[in-house]
Amino acid sequence: MSKRFDEAAKTWDQNDTRTRLSSAIAQAIETHVALRPSMRLMDFGAGTGLLSERLAPLVRSIAAVDVSSGMLGELEQKASIKAVVTPYCRNILHDPLEGDFDGIVSAMALHHVEDTRELMKVFFEHLNPGGFIALCDLDAEDGTFHSHGNDGVFHFGFQRDALASFCADAGFEHVRFETAHTVLRESGRGYPIFLLCAVKPEKDSVQAV
Repeated sequence: MSKRFDEAAKTWDQNDTRTRLSSAIAQAIETHVALRPSMRLMDFGAGTGLLSERLAPLVRSIAAVDVSSGMLGELEQKASIKAVVTPYCRNILHDPLEGDFDGIVSAMALHHVEDTRELMKVFFEHLNPGGFIALCDLDAEDGTFHSHGNDGVFHFGFQRDALASFCADAGFEHVRFETAHTVLRESGRGYPIFLLCAVKPEKDSVQAV
């Protein structure tokens, strides 16, 4: 999968649909999450940094995580965000980042991860108490969203209830969904994009004996 993204990286930001979607996702996150200048974020599946560069002025730092070195190479060339955004080429399911984050954001990366349930647990472990996730991806579809084919696609979108269950199992609270954007294809068909928000509890719950 990373090879395909490496090859596509050079022209990735030239796709108008993709840049409009990134802007809409950033706006949805800003609307539904209280970002603060002191925050340290992770951008999961950061790619060329389309989401990171929109959120960078609002926070202290962003760890841009992706498995594609080609994508992150394009991100590194964006001089305007170098002081805030640091790239990490790794799979955090097997190689976690050091330190904890105040929030994890993501744009259209979840459907490229096979074990989404495990990913929510990994996100939970990377967060400070009170930290949040704000994740955007496709509502369930029939596999026609990707015009290039479905190489590297493990999920044709998601049922919201199933993702909510994964979040709850991982320990998240206050799970909620918003529709962040709808991608319109030339055929006239629309593909809704959700924003999933949830919070890690401030303290571990104490079970009664």
